[in-house]
Amino acid sequence: MTTQQSAIYYPAGEIEEFLPRIGRVVEIKDHELAVFRTSDGSIFAAENRNPHPKGGPLAEGIVSGHYLYDPLYDWKIDLNTGLVQAPDQGQVQMYPVKIENGQVWIAI
Repeated sequence: MTTQQSAIYYPAGEIEEFLPRIGRVVEIKDHELAVFRTSDGSIFAAENRNPHPKGGPLAEGIVSGHYLYDPLYDWKIDLNTGLVQAPDQGQVQMYPVKIENGQVWIAI
């Protein structure tokens, strides 16, 4: 039987540092993350690695609603789940995010 470790949250920056609809690269504990703030103020953190077979960064993608359009292949990725939308397939590793007192925290 495996025991599940609880995630530890690390500070990623002040909420004002994350501009709406523009990705930002944040490094936490050897993880390179692409962090996005949607126009409704939600914050999402994803591994900054495109699930496309040829790879590439995600932080330069375009955010519309709660979807990310990756910069290289125009894949549509759901920021809630990390799932690539049909007809393409794949999934991005997403990380839990919380906001406390104007500070963004990301769990690794």
